[in-house]
Amino acid sequence: MLHRAKLVLPLLTLSILAVANPLEQREAAPGILEDLLKGVLSPIAQLIKDVLAGAKSAIDDEKSNKPWSCRLLKTQCCVWWDVSADLTGLFTGSDGECNDNARAAVRMGFHDAGSWDQSSTHGGADGSLLMDFGEQDRKENNGLQTIREVLRGVRSKHKVGYADIVQYAHNHATITCPKGPRVRTFVGRSDATQAAPTGLLPDVHDSADNLIALFARKGFTPHDLAALVGAHATARQRFVDTSPAAVNKPLDTTIGVWDVEFYNDTLNNPAGATADQAVFVLPSDKVLSVHPKVKDEWHMFVGDQQHWNEDYAKAYVRMSLLGVPKKELWGLRDCTRTLPASRKTYP
Repeated sequence: MLHRAKLVLPLLTLSILAVANPLEQREAAPGILEDLLKGVLSPIAQLIKDVLAGAKSAIDDEKSNKPWSCRLLKTQCCVWWDVSADLTGLFTGSDGECNDNARAAVRMGFHDAGSWDQSSTHGGADGSLLMDFGEQDRKENNGLQTIREVLRGVRSKHKVGYADIVQYAHNHATITCPKGPRVRTFVGRSDATQAAPTGLLPDVHDSADNLIALFARKGFTPHDLAALVGAHATARQRFVDTSPAAVNKPLDTTIGVWDVEFYNDTLNNPAGATADQAVFVLPSDKVLSVHPKVKDEWHMFVGDQQHWNEDYAKAYVRMSLLGVPKKELWGLRDCTRTLPASRKTYP
């Protein structure tokens, strides 16, 4: 009984620290994350700083079941075990691999958080794409309408924040895919008050130099960018090329598995697709794969699942916190343990 009491006290303390109500609305947060993580930090802010600096892993494989204390104390993570159970059913195909919902949730996380750079006064990981600001009608968000409605339903059922459900769903989808990393998952963001800025998402026809510069303004290195585009390992293309030879083609030969085949597939195929080509290669992926600032890391990911998983997780922790104000960063809660268990080998 004493042991249980000791467990409850830290939960109470952390719930007090996590002062940001996920349904509150946010203030602007200009500047990259390192600018907000200085001085004497809260425990969660120190953890985030350590992850971004590489002092601690961005992957956490410690899973736990919903604790008995959730029956008495509705701490901030409690509801996420229930959200996780629903998302597992929505994201897992009959073959045990991740499905189209999961793929779309991965893309949704990027598109919501990525609409931000260090000069922005709003945007970032604030849930605006899930809210009623009309972002779902933007051309770059075509194809996200279905997962948007799915996640709005889950959010409404469990009464969690728009900003949190978008990033939680991305991380859940990532681990639902076999071999995917359990990216450290934080909750406690407040929701958007307006639509995200336009023009801050990458274009599939852009040059490598422009893409590198675009991501640098968000705080990412070329190394980070090489890792992040690996999320195309579970992607299909539907709108870049709608010809019969290309539409619905995967960007990776193992589309239901979070693996490094994407890196090799991109290197060994030309941009676009033909009737005989098994994968579609986005022009942006092709030019990045051979760019002097990216190509060495790209080649290192080929055949090295752990290396990619670690680098992807670290870069995505940053992505999931873009635009989050300092007062929220310091009061977030780490709810990674609510995610499904990792599957490091498959089949």
